[in-house]
Amino acid sequence: MISQRRYLPDMRMLLTFECAARHGNFTRAGEELALTQSAVSRQIRDLEAQIGKPLFERVRGRVITTQTGRAFLAEVETLLDMANSTMRHVTAGSQGERVLAINAPPTFASRWLVPRLSGYLAHHPHTRFDIGTRRDVFDFATTQCDLAIHFGQPIWPGAVCTYLCSELVVPVAGGALLDTMVRDARDLAEAPKIHQTERPHLWSDWFKRAEVELQAPNEGHWFEQFSLTIEAVKSGLGYGLLPRYLIESELARGELKIPLDIPLSTDKAYYIATPEGRADEARDFRDWMIGAVSFRPLA
Repeated sequence: MISQRRYLPDMRMLLTFECAARHGNFTRAGEELALTQSAVSRQIRDLEAQIGKPLFERVRGRVITTQTGRAFLAEVETLLDMANSTMRHVTAGSQGERVLAINAPPTFASRWLVPRLSGYLAHHPHTRFDIGTRRDVFDFATTQCDLAIHFGQPIWPGAVCTYLCSELVVPVAGGALLDTMVRDARDLAEAPKIHQTERPHLWSDWFKRAEVELQAPNEGHWFEQFSLTIEAVKSGLGYGLLPRYLIESELARGELKIPLDIPLSTDKAYYIATPEGRADEARDFRDWMIGAVSFRPLA
């Protein structure tokens, strides 16, 4: 083990390398790190000497990473992220407390998960949470995460996926449209509609289920996420198709209403992903989540 430590670089050198690669400029990297340009250059030279290969080359007044530098940068970014989360976790809780690292899609996290965490903490008061909102399928082996909520199909390399709930969307109205009479699906065919970029065919599929032909399926406003779609519907920009569990509070306050209770089940669902061989570390939280949802049956 001691002989292998000669390959360990100074963490400050890695920070300097990452910053220089990101800026493509040693002077700007120095400004961010409160170092002189010569100090940045010296650390990069020392790092290149340790590696035995050049990491940068100069092109038109800029420094760009070499092929070795680009490959090294990906590894360094992962290492720095791991180091950052390690320090965050070790300092988050006091003696005897555990840190549970959870990742979930942003809207699911803010509108469903976080408002319910106090219920879990009531029975597990010695837990501290580190909540992330990455949207990609990442490698548990290089990310300090105990459990991830995954929307899509039950596929996550290096992880075990457990079904959590299906996604059922319903038409929703808000703002000036709250008092508009909607008798059937045909009334919505000509009405203003809100589309979500990540679910471009929701309205087409919903009208197909309602056996109504939609002449202009893409007409209307488009927003990238459910969180933006919710706000657009609340302001009365149009009718939206939204999962009921994401708008429970707005429905209870009367800010939104469901003019036609005709649900559509999408072809995807929410799953709980836990790293292979480490499922026990978050088993109690996984079981709590499954017990907390009221919309589990596959639609």
